[in-house]
Amino acid sequence: MSDAADRLNEVQAKIAESATRAQRRADDICLIAVSKTHDAAAIRLLIAAGQRHFGENRVQEAAAKWPELRGEAPNVTLHLIGRLQSNKADEAVALFDAIHSVDRSSLVQALAKASEKAGRQPQLFVQVNIGDEEQKGGCKVADLPALLAEAKDAGLIISGLMAIPPADIEPAPFFALLDELAERNGLAGRSIGMSGDYETAVMLGATHVRVGTALFGVRDVANG
Repeated sequence: MSDAADRLNEVQAKIAESATRAQRRADDICLIAVSKTHDAAAIRLLIAAGQRHFGENRVQEAAAKWPELRGEAPNVTLHLIGRLQSNKADEAVALFDAIHSVDRSSLVQALAKASEKAGRQPQLFVQVNIGDEEQKGGCKVADLPALLAEAKDAGLIISGLMAIPPADIEPAPFFALLDELAERNGLAGRSIGMSGDYETAVMLGATHVRVGTALFGVRDVANG
């Protein structure tokens, strides 16, 4: 068994354990392998091990890697988890199956036009700036109802919410807040949790966890 398969099995086992502790079904949690900055060879190892959901941060990087990879594995689902520029909406709608970073009015309108033009709409999550951090994307908590209403008026279907809690702070309260916001707004999806905290996220309602290092291993920065 490859190192990639070992890492995948370990992450899946921890998700299953956390789900059981929370009286949830592990099958209800989507594991997204964050493949940003990783090359096709590394991604192929995880695909061979059975991983089917992958996440990228940038449209340009994904467009360079994924057409060939998806030709080899057409049943892979591709998620955009990084911030999306409105002028990239057409490309994103064409390339991605899910977009987790809807966070502002201009992007809502751009995605609505792009989806109508393409005749398809990716699964959409509104990103919430759950820690009210100036340097991060995401709509403010107070602005969430208005943005959701605008998306509905534009013909978009929002599946859930996404958040990245502040670094170096216990993430559980932020996960709990996002779960509450999703519940309050009648949304089923909660895209929360990364390599360092996905087990906590599963305990607190995550439906999608975005895991990079725990699946791909630590990158050798000296060798790129």
